[in-house]
Amino acid sequence: MQMTPLLKLTLVFTLCVILMGAYTRLSDAGLGCPDWPGCYGMLKVPTQSHELSQVQQAFPEHTVDTQKAWLEMIHRYIAGALGLLVLYILYISFKIQDAPKKLPSVIALLILFQAALGMWTVTMQLMPIVVMSHLIGGFSLLSLLWILYLRTTPLRIVGGDPQVRKLAPFALLCLVVLVLQIMLGGWTSSNYAALACTALPICEGDWLNNLQPLQAFNLFYQTEGSYEFGVLDYASRMTIHVTHRMGAIITATLLLWLAYRLLIQARSAMIKRSAWVLITLLIIQVGLGIANVVLHLPLGIAVAHNAGAALLLLTMIFINYTLWRKA
Repeated sequence: MQMTPLLKLTLVFTLCVILMGAYTRLSDAGLGCPDWPGCYGMLKVPTQSHELSQVQQAFPEHTVDTQKAWLEMIHRYIAGALGLLVLYILYISFKIQDAPKKLPSVIALLILFQAALGMWTVTMQLMPIVVMSHLIGGFSLLSLLWILYLRTTPLRIVGGDPQVRKLAPFALLCLVVLVLQIMLGGWTSSNYAALACTALPICEGDWLNNLQPLQAFNLFYQTEGSYEFGVLDYASRMTIHVTHRMGAIITATLLLWLAYRLLIQARSAMIKRSAWVLITLLIIQVGLGIANVVLHLPLGIAVAHNAGAALLLLTMIFINYTLWRKA
């Protein structure tokens, strides 16, 4: 099998894993199975009477929620298939003489670390730093696979478009800011802070005098029992939410300015198209963020917000790739 079609399939699987992970998390099904990698000691969700009897003996403190358990297991099944695809990519890369070797090796190591994070997400009962790390690991995997795909795909810009290359440092800054904003989104979600503010444009009440950044961004705070549904007080969650909103304003402003500069300075039709894609995705993403607040986090829109973040990241990586690569 050639590398390029395999990478396309793997990119689709990676995006599916990210979205299924978001759907599972937003459905409060992250602990649908209290063990790992199986579910109540089985390879599938226990539904038969004799299976439920075994569960009652082995996990007397748990009650099987079939719907949540299946969400978690489907996520694990897709993630397992993704792991096999990544390992196959590594195998193919060493079979093809001119194929990249280092990047597939890094991707394979990352997928193994992602599996460990998936286990810790369950065993540490949704500890926010672990949940956020698992999310960032998924986005990192998607990004590295996208870079590998770009490296194996012919990409020619006639003349190299030297004028627009001057924007490369600013494009890199925008990419870093976007990554930080995605991390803020992960921290907001893992601490159940998405509905801490329900007013626009920032927050309701005397929010400015109630900010608690030290408590809100204590990455390794401990609690007894599960972190499900969040353990931080309202002020801390509000601080996280407000920071994410302010980050969204900064990120959108920088990315829109980059897109505008690309449109007026680029000669390449490819770069101009990427600028228009960036503008379109930004408008959609901001709209989804507002809809999440106004409509109180409907599941479909919340998952779409995760998809928007992933597509924005891929677009910014593509723009940076075209600006920084050798002519």
